[in-house]
Amino acid sequence: MLRAFVEVDRATMGPERLAAKLGHYARLHSHAPTPVARQRQQPFPEPAQETWRQRYPLFPRLLFILDSTGPTGVENRIHALRTAARDVSLAGFLREVPVLVAPMTDLLQHRPAAPIWRPVHDPDHRVDWMHTRHP
Repeated sequence: MLRAFVEVDRATMGPERLAAKLGHYARLHSHAPTPVARQRQQPFPEPAQETWRQRYPLFPRLLFILDSTGPTGVENRIHALRTAARDVSLAGFLREVPVLVAPMTDLLQHRPAAPIWRPVHDPDHRVDWMHTRHP
């Protein structure tokens, strides 16, 4: 079963702020709550599990839909996402979670299942949203 977090960007924030969302999703991916201290500790406590695992068998892929800018604005935003994806601290997250980008105009014209999605690590390549190959 495929699931996705969908970010619809209507250009209400700058490209850098949009790109910073990759870091927010990476933190969500790795977040495990700190266990509450108990009076009687177990000799081998179970490791804390990431919060998202309570709802999803796999972390949902991340889809960015870009709208409200022309082609140049779309390319600027894709460039900002690609630059953010080069951050070493995101490497583990990006190996496990597909992150794809598509302009709203392409979605409306070709439909979401078409190979219109651009992986943030290789925006010159086009894939469908079910794409799972990682960098």
